[in-house]
Amino acid sequence: MPHRVHFLQIFALFAVSALTAYPRAEIAPCKNNYSPEQQIALGQKAVQQVYKNMPILPDSSPITQYIQQLGEKLAAQAPGYKWPYNFHVANVADINAFALPGGAIFVNLGTIQAAATEAQLAGVMAHEISHVVLQHSVCNAVKQQKVGLLAGLGQVAAGVLLGGAGGQLAAQGIGMSAGLGFLKMSRGAEKQADLMGTGILYDAGYDPRGMTQFFETIQAKYGEGGSQFMSDHPNPGNRAEYVDKEIATFVPHGNKVENTPAFTRIHSEVAAMHAYTGKEVASGVWRRENPNQTVSSGVNQPANFDGAPSGGHTLRDIDLGTPGAWKTLKGDGYSISLPANWQAIGNKTSAMAAPNGGFSRTADGSYVGVTYGVLIDVYQPQSRMSAGAAFDSLVGAMARDNDGLVPGPQNDISAGEVTGRSAYCENPNANHGQGERDWVVAFGRGNGSLRYFVFVAPTQDFEKLRPTYQKMLESVAIQ
Repeated sequence: MPHRVHFLQIFALFAVSALTAYPRAEIAPCKNNYSPEQQIALGQKAVQQVYKNMPILPDSSPITQYIQQLGEKLAAQAPGYKWPYNFHVANVADINAFALPGGAIFVNLGTIQAAATEAQLAGVMAHEISHVVLQHSVCNAVKQQKVGLLAGLGQVAAGVLLGGAGGQLAAQGIGMSAGLGFLKMSRGAEKQADLMGTGILYDAGYDPRGMTQFFETIQAKYGEGGSQFMSDHPNPGNRAEYVDKEIATFVPHGNKVENTPAFTRIHSEVAAMHAYTGKEVASGVWRRENPNQTVSSGVNQPANFDGAPSGGHTLRDIDLGTPGAWKTLKGDGYSISLPANWQAIGNKTSAMAAPNGGFSRTADGSYVGVTYGVLIDVYQPQSRMSAGAAFDSLVGAMARDNDGLVPGPQNDISAGEVTGRSAYCENPNANHGQGERDWVVAFGRGNGSLRYFVFVAPTQDFEKLRPTYQKMLESVAIQ
């Protein structure tokens, strides 16, 4: 009898090992030089542009709350770095979803309406979570040479950051990836997100076949590439085949969730809702209406984006005196002197520097821009042009993407042995109505791009900081 028990134990171990004989696909994030903090900051800046250009359901909406709960359930199973995932619903009819660097995920209302089961909807969201885990959008942007901590005057000038596309987001028909070019994935990235997303779906208790079921439903309805979703998420080929092979490596579990009462209730509710077409989004009609409580006072804004306490906003107390000690910041093809007590963050190409309290942050402490300080980056025009025309393009893009910004006259300016262009810009709407002045200075780099510096301060304090900014500018060296 003991021998028989031993034999059964061996048999059980063999059976389990046979079920797991083929390990899951292990996929490492794509390589890039951006820290998690920088990726989160980049994503948060892009979130601002999404809220400016798309109708987003408020967090109080039952639809949003359902998507948030479903997203949190799936994100709990995501491997790798624990990104601060957050989930939102865009009131847009196009069947689409997209993930920004750092964990912000948007699901179009049309996607919820199109899904037949919760497993299918969860499959779409698991797929987007996988793009965050694998850092695909950041690597895409690096390849396009359009990543930077480019902060247009206290916040990101997304039209510049995204190669001029961000400011035209609505005009692109709101296939979101058409506006944020680095979100358009390659077929290789899509396959990786399929495989990882299938694992997330399985680990969360869902029928992992929901992943391919949704894609097949959309393709059958619209044809290959016939919907915005399929355009932004190109079929890698043999999608069902390789996903089924991946599912075959999983240990079967008995309770695979396909649907829930919560999905049935929400699906019934969204069926009767008005979702804006891409043309309606582009027209801006959603800004003047309030369908489904999409837009009302303060609703279509990221919640607590600047981390300010509720009930009012005040500018921080900053040391505005001219410093006695200095240090040198060296980047890619430039150097600049900074006050010794300033902090600089970023990389060799793009950086922000500010005194203590000068950075703009979100409620969780992540950096998103500067209120007092300097922003440093490279601007690459979409076509070859003179340095003067490139400066016009830079300032124009910043004005388009920063509501209320008014550029002033331009002037020639020198730093060391190089000559550039400068302009003072005023934005009375910034700093919650207290105003901001921005001194934009740029120098040609010889390849058609500009190395530029933006010295930023609230209007009431700019003159107090001018001696510091002037000394910083005089120290600039362009290689």
